[in-house]
Amino acid sequence: MTNTRKTNTFRWNGKILSILEQRDLPHKIHSIACRNHQQAADCIRQMSVRGAPAIGCVAAYGLALAAREKKYKSVQHMISALDQAYDTLAGTRPTAVNLFWALEKMKAVWQNGHANDPAGLAKQLVQKAMSLHEEDLQSCHRIGEFGAALLSPKSIVLTHCNAGALATAGHGTALGVIRTAHQKKKIKKVFVDETRPYLQGARLTAWELHQGGIPYEVITDNMAGHMMKTEKISAVIVGADRIAANGDTANKIGTYSLAILAKHHHIPFYIAAPFSTIDLNIPDGSHIPIEERSEKEVAFVGKTHITPKGAKIRHPAFDVTPAALITAIMTERGVIEKSKFKTLNSKS
Repeated sequence: MTNTRKTNTFRWNGKILSILEQRDLPHKIHSIACRNHQQAADCIRQMSVRGAPAIGCVAAYGLALAAREKKYKSVQHMISALDQAYDTLAGTRPTAVNLFWALEKMKAVWQNGHANDPAGLAKQLVQKAMSLHEEDLQSCHRIGEFGAALLSPKSIVLTHCNAGALATAGHGTALGVIRTAHQKKKIKKVFVDETRPYLQGARLTAWELHQGGIPYEVITDNMAGHMMKTEKISAVIVGADRIAANGDTANKIGTYSLAILAKHHHIPFYIAAPFSTIDLNIPDGSHIPIEERSEKEVAFVGKTHITPKGAKIRHPAFDVTPAALITAIMTERGVIEKSKFKTLNSKS
């Protein structure tokens, strides 16, 4: 049985960033070698790597690569190239705030650093990217511990999309909670939404649970209400791509529908995410940009065209769940109950 912790979402060897090609999972396991920031940006844009925390880490390494792409004449020459690389990486995915959070952390290195030569600055950027990588991994483990404490023995959990090791530096957020709870023998079964149109649940979450020996069943997205009604589901746990200052949360399209269903069936609805996913600069979910992705991802399942040629298609990749529908947010700093959402700004 493969250990998902060892099947790294991305790996830095000091010169090359290797990214697990998630579009080919679960049937083919191989990596893409990124030697420059443009290749890292392409992997983010085309969803070879996805999940807000993982995107942030890969973007950070992308800037580290940019610092090593050529021999720079001076620190200022390098900074000019880094600014351009920053813009390229920032333009890949608009919704995931961890992307911009990580890029800003990296930018602070060349804005506030004291390197006197390009080699020194490049070293500082690599060290910062590596520290963000480790920070995310440790954060996921803490989220897992805090979140698992809320679950009862023999819990039946429903999750959407993939918020596991594949979406982070390891362990996962929503799946990190499930993984930790399973280790504590609290999980009876996990229902996995297939997550149309990109099937992150059926392809990726099911794969992670299978590798981890965690009992699961894949369901189509439109089966969720029926399962809530008939299967005594204990909780819905999902990840997040951006959380507004009032607790409104953007996550993979279909999450909002699950929250409404959970409220009707009196099932706790939890968000699991690092605190860096909270965007304190926006007051509510109406300010969260929603990415519209390619029509092809809806028109095709794999290589099979399922719609009439010329069909008009919409593909918002995310939706926003109002804070009123969220029971609590599980973070590495602890669980934020709904009654405390108004104090999010004070936790910065």
